[in-house]
Amino acid sequence: MNVFQDLQESRIYKNEEALSTEFLPDFLPHRDTQIQEIARNLNPATNGRKPQNTFIVGSPGIGKTCVTKFVFRELQNFADEKVDTIFINTWDYNTGPALLTKIVIELGYPLPRRGLSKDEMVEKLIEVLKKKNKSLVIGLDEIDQLVKKDDSALYDLLRINQYVNSPVGLVMISNYDDIFAAVEPRIKSSLDIKEIKFKSYSLQEMKDILNERCKEVFRAGVVQDGVVLLCANHAVNRGGDVRVGLECLRKAAKVCEEEDNDKIIVKHVKKILPDVKSVKLGIMQDRLEGIDKNIVELLKGKDEITFTEFEEGYNKTYEPLSHTSLKEHLDDLENIGLVGMDESRKGTQGRKCYISLVKHKRFKR
Repeated sequence: MNVFQDLQESRIYKNEEALSTEFLPDFLPHRDTQIQEIARNLNPATNGRKPQNTFIVGSPGIGKTCVTKFVFRELQNFADEKVDTIFINTWDYNTGPALLTKIVIELGYPLPRRGLSKDEMVEKLIEVLKKKNKSLVIGLDEIDQLVKKDDSALYDLLRINQYVNSPVGLVMISNYDDIFAAVEPRIKSSLDIKEIKFKSYSLQEMKDILNERCKEVFRAGVVQDGVVLLCANHAVNRGGDVRVGLECLRKAAKVCEEEDNDKIIVKHVKKILPDVKSVKLGIMQDRLEGIDKNIVELLKGKDEITFTEFEEGYNKTYEPLSHTSLKEHLDDLENIGLVGMDESRKGTQGRKCYISLVKHKRFKR
């Protein structure tokens, strides 16, 4: 028998892909109220009227992205001939040209090889929308990244409704509730947003969510009593992030298979818990580039370090930066929750700024 043949049929998995953070279930426990709210805001688009711009806010991993994608899927299935939906993470498309290019491509229209100016991109998008003659709902995840880098891109999208008959609506998602505080007045006056707040899950709600996912992922009888509770408790203690619970299940299942077991038991979960930290932090760190990535790499393995010590270490290890430039990068990393900076008086040396890498997601803005 071929060595790979034995590996084709898993003894524990029914659908391993359902453990992925990208997997979109058919049922989302404890989010029906938010689903209905978003659906009501977008429903006018099904009749050719302008949908209500919506701002979804709450801590990481509590269903904001999943619920929005779920509603988008439902909307597309219900009114495919009348509405287009596009979902974009603005961490990856955080400038006007990049975002507009992505939207036009998602609508199925090729672009010339030569680069277009932002005004040309806006004109192209208007042209495409007139040709399609369909309402458009755009989901902008991690909208703070766009606001921080190029808030004029938001204004470009908001003003498109002046030039097309088919309306365009925005659903914007963030962990922070004050992201629009500093935007230009012309943008603020055009937003016309309705805010929907997502509250963190309770332990029981987290258990329900993970139990539902286990039904999708594992064969009947595979998950021992107590496993889901332990995973749910760990997720709640790590900021209430569902992805932490899913990661616990994934790692425990891996240990189960490595030990050639056909049941995931509490012992498997306890073995992996110390290695399952904030999933959100890991995702954000993986996306970093250049100076920001260097800063995080230098802070890894260090509990706490003064700014002076860090500055000396950075400039010895990497291409030197000015004091002001390094501080600006640290401020940005603190704002997104990757780095902690605390100023305190210790000993007789006066005030010092202590820097550390955040291990569990915290919110500071």
